[in-house]
Amino acid sequence: MHLTEYEWQAVALSLKVSLWAVVCSLPLGILVAWVLVRCRFPGKSLVDGIIHLPLVLPPVVIGYLLLIAMGRRGVIGSWLYQLTGFSFSFSWQGAALASAVVAFPLMVRAIRMSLDAIDLRLEQAARTLGAGPWRVFFTITLPLCFPGIVVGTVLAFARSLGEFGATITFVSNIPGETRTIPLAMYTLIETPGAEGAAARLCVLAILLSLASLLIADALAGWGRKRLGG
Repeated sequence: MHLTEYEWQAVALSLKVSLWAVVCSLPLGILVAWVLVRCRFPGKSLVDGIIHLPLVLPPVVIGYLLLIAMGRRGVIGSWLYQLTGFSFSFSWQGAALASAVVAFPLMVRAIRMSLDAIDLRLEQAARTLGAGPWRVFFTITLPLCFPGIVVGTVLAFARSLGEFGATITFVSNIPGETRTIPLAMYTLIETPGAEGAAARLCVLAILLSLASLLIADALAGWGRKRLGG
């Protein structure tokens, strides 16, 4: 399948945005999942609901909220711009932030399910042998929930590849900067005579998403087999 420079640019940008979205949100995803599973505190259900809001909110709403919060004149964004001169608005970093927010609940759910399946007696046994909380977490908890971390990471990556609404609302549709595969397809669909290019990107998006799911399944199976062995 021959792709033009325009199409390769969209593909490369999508992979870059999705990779950064996952890498930057993974530590927070593990922390949030652990807190939801291991901690009890007032308002836990509300916190859980807020974390999962991106699953049910229209992506355009998420993009608008990011705009008023993290835009150059936003509540947090204006302070960040004054302090560092950096702004998420109209940049690929903003596209990565939008993708991370939309995909975050999928990551947390997968890791949380894996943490729920861990036998607490293993952690308790390690503590009785003198291991501290941090050592228990990094030597017992984290390795045991590795399959869930892998699945959550790849699912979030696949979801980031397909993000459209929040991205175009927050950082617009700028060629070479924020125009990922979905935005490039949107532009091509509205361009007369560009149906072939849109179809190529559609096929490529399907292949990338399917490959992500297959890789997630294979890595999760390998992790379970390794832990079982």
